[in-house]
Amino acid sequence: MLYTCEAVSCSCVAAALARAGSSSGNNTVELTLELKTKIKSSLNPRFLSVTVDGSLASEPKYIAFLRSQKLIALAKGLSPAYLRFGGTKSDFLLFDPSKNEYQEDRPTNQAANICEQRTLTSAEEKMLHSQWFAQEQQILKENFRNQYTNATITKSTVDMLYRFANCSDLHLIFGLNVLLRNDNNEWNTSNAKLLIDYCSSNKYNLSWELGNEPNSFRKKSGIYISGSQLGKDFVSLHKLLRKYPCYQNSGLFGPDIGQPKTQSQKMLKSFLETGGEIINSITWHHYYVSGPTASEEDFINPDILDSLVSEIQTVFQIVNESVPGKRIWLGETSSAYGGGAPGLSNTYLDGFMWLDKLGISAKSGIDVVMRQALFGAGSYNLVDSDFEPLPDYWLCLLFKKLVGSIVLNAGLKGTSRDDRKLRVYIHCTNKNNPKYAMGDVTLFVLNLHDTTKNIQLPSSLSGKFIDEYLLLPAGKEGLQSATMLLNGEVLKMVDDKTLPTLNGRLLVPGSTLVLPPLSFAFYVVKNAMASACL
Repeated sequence: MLYTCEAVSCSCVAAALARAGSSSGNNTVELTLELKTKIKSSLNPRFLSVTVDGSLASEPKYIAFLRSQKLIALAKGLSPAYLRFGGTKSDFLLFDPSKNEYQEDRPTNQAANICEQRTLTSAEEKMLHSQWFAQEQQILKENFRNQYTNATITKSTVDMLYRFANCSDLHLIFGLNVLLRNDNNEWNTSNAKLLIDYCSSNKYNLSWELGNEPNSFRKKSGIYISGSQLGKDFVSLHKLLRKYPCYQNSGLFGPDIGQPKTQSQKMLKSFLETGGEIINSITWHHYYVSGPTASEEDFINPDILDSLVSEIQTVFQIVNESVPGKRIWLGETSSAYGGGAPGLSNTYLDGFMWLDKLGISAKSGIDVVMRQALFGAGSYNLVDSDFEPLPDYWLCLLFKKLVGSIVLNAGLKGTSRDDRKLRVYIHCTNKNNPKYAMGDVTLFVLNLHDTTKNIQLPSSLSGKFIDEYLLLPAGKEGLQSATMLLNGEVLKMVDDKTLPTLNGRLLVPGSTLVLPPLSFAFYVVKNAMASACL
């Protein structure tokens, strides 16, 4: 199966696609698998997680978007997962317990129907959507200028955040403002204590972060905090949390350092010396490219995709020298920073970066990957401003349904070692998927070539039935399409509360896996009897 020029319209690949399949002699490769041994210990069940940026709360009324039943249904489809509320704006948010727009219905365990109460009405949604574009532009302008103003969050903000996470079966991680400083440059805990008091009084079960990308504080706020001092600030937060019975054992994650360039590496090392022992997981952020300058070619460039590997190795080396064995998270990540690349980060094209990042991260031992963002300002979200799921959302959903926590090893025969455009990852199949059995394996494959590629399974699996989940762009926009096909059918919600059933296409034993040019797919090999998965 090949694209026509009409089906794929990205200017950078149109000519190449016209030639697709012209050199078929080199287009079949054999897969090699290791099905007995795990690469590393099992992944966190919340390996694929999501964020909501703190900027959504910079104008309190927009946090009401989280009362949308449709958005809750979409988020719930990705559970189990963490929901991180953080980002740059979180360091400019002040909690005011005396100011409130209204009293939100609090999502206590005793209120079984709480998720059906105070949902966003169609009139409220229409009003918020009509004003959101202007608010989004204001948020992006702040980000572009690196000029941020303080904003107030209220009890209602906290209630709606927790209600959204609770009703979506997600675990909330709340990012506290670290830029509130005393005269001696120590963190001022007073505002955080007010917020923690409120959460404790409502028995909200959540975890915590403190600050966002401390390596850029001076640029964004004019305040400098050393890594060593930041570690001490985390110790102060840890001591504060231990005073609350419900938070004595709650998660504490940080320091949400930026990408590991020289200064960030130094900051991370000094942070770990003073604060590394008391945090549960080390968090850092990763983006491949700049949103304003990203090109179509960037998203399918194997050099750019492979750059993640060395950065992961750098972070692991730093952590293992200071606090060996600590788990490492990508605490915020997407394809392009600066709000994403419009027309690229929110399309099918972004899936190459996103799916490959999940594969590399799992194989490298990253414990959690938090996608920026589920919903909000910018172009890197999983859900658009009308709450319509974008292609990367469907990738996330399929990953959740099909990919298990045990990572195996896969390779290819019959292809040059320098060929990095055909990328294969393999896991045990998700054991919680009732369609599949223990011992089944799931492959996900990316074809960055401009020709169709055929993959033959090794003899040990060639006699097995396979479920194919082939994902292609829908519509004339081609790779820049905001909608996606699963085995030829457009992916969309059944209604505002119901996600579609994701069905594979059965391939008979002996079938070759056929990947069209510039495409990706999942394959579940049934009855594989992989010993590492039993």
